[in-house]
Amino acid sequence: MTAPLLSLRDGPIARLRLNRPTLHNAFDATLIAALTGALDNLARDEAVRVVVLEGDGASFSAGADLNWMRGMAAASEEDNRTDSLALARLMRTLDELPKPTIARVHGAAFGGGVGLVACCDIAIGTPEAKFGLTESKLGLLPAVISPYVIEAIGAREARRWFATAEIFDAAEALRIGLLHQVVPADDLDEAVLRQIGLLLKAGPVATASAKALVRRVAAGGPRDTLDADNAALIARLRVSPEGQEGLGAFLDKRKPTWIDA
Repeated sequence: MTAPLLSLRDGPIARLRLNRPTLHNAFDATLIAALTGALDNLARDEAVRVVVLEGDGASFSAGADLNWMRGMAAASEEDNRTDSLALARLMRTLDELPKPTIARVHGAAFGGGVGLVACCDIAIGTPEAKFGLTESKLGLLPAVISPYVIEAIGAREARRWFATAEIFDAAEALRIGLLHQVVPADDLDEAVLRQIGLLLKAGPVATASAKALVRRVAAGGPRDTLDADNAALIARLRVSPEGQEGLGAFLDKRKPTWIDA
């Protein structure tokens, strides 16, 4: 039986490749579990510094597998809740992964596929990529992925796309913030490698901590608390081994040790 997910390594770079090309990398319980487990393993692997999420074949991910959906439609509400919580855990694990993540997007990204793109820190797509939050056509909603999609594209845009289930192209995905960059298909790998190169030049602890900082500040709270927390963070980083090495390298006009290590 073909594995639904491939985990590939190239030094500090890990690639997770959705591997159900004949089904356009559609989700089912097996793929959800495999991807969650792989992300958990990468989170604990100190040698990994960047994670790339991609799809094999013609699509990134076309959302839910039809056979899986048929089974869940016949299941109880409690079974559906359990199933949905597994998808919620996947999205949260990807969103909070303590490594920078890049979505390499081509072809279709529908439903949960949009959720994966939204959870990644950097998303790069091709002009041919198509996107859709199509659940309302089935009388459903993208409930589980909604926190991440709304964070990526904003509440006003989400109200439109959640309700209409309209398919939109890469240019629109770029405009609303789901994608950071759109490049020709022949340039997609080069664009991903450029982002990887930038991430590998930055401090590993700093890049791993960046999303936690953004999440905490975006959540708001009393300004005095935010100021105190942020001052404590930068003070801790400045005296840390990585901060000391980074500042020393800058002042000495040399590369920090984490580059080309």
